[in-house]
Amino acid sequence: MTELFQKIADGKDVPEGQSKVFEISGEKVALCNVAGKYYAVADLCSHDDGPLGEGELVGDQIECPRHGARFDLNTGAAMCLPAVMPIPAYNVEVRGQEIWIGARK
Repeated sequence: MTELFQKIADGKDVPEGQSKVFEISGEKVALCNVAGKYYAVADLCSHDDGPLGEGELVGDQIECPRHGARFDLNTGAAMCLPAVMPIPAYNVEVRGQEIWIGARK
């Protein structure tokens, strides 16, 4: 089966070391640029629905700005308390200068 992808941004929209929130099919998704590699995760912390897109990128993790919970950008796994539940992570493809997002992993 061919996975459906949708264009989310251009590479210049999300500078290295930063994240930006986009809405895809009614869901807020944080698109993160870590050393030129793009990751996409849900914009809501599983601990208290904090806005992850406003959090700091720490290696290949994103830290919730409210209570410091961290999530793996590749898998969505909770990496430290207070979060224990994972968040959705999405497949990402770079096509030329465009960034495309696919289904949840």
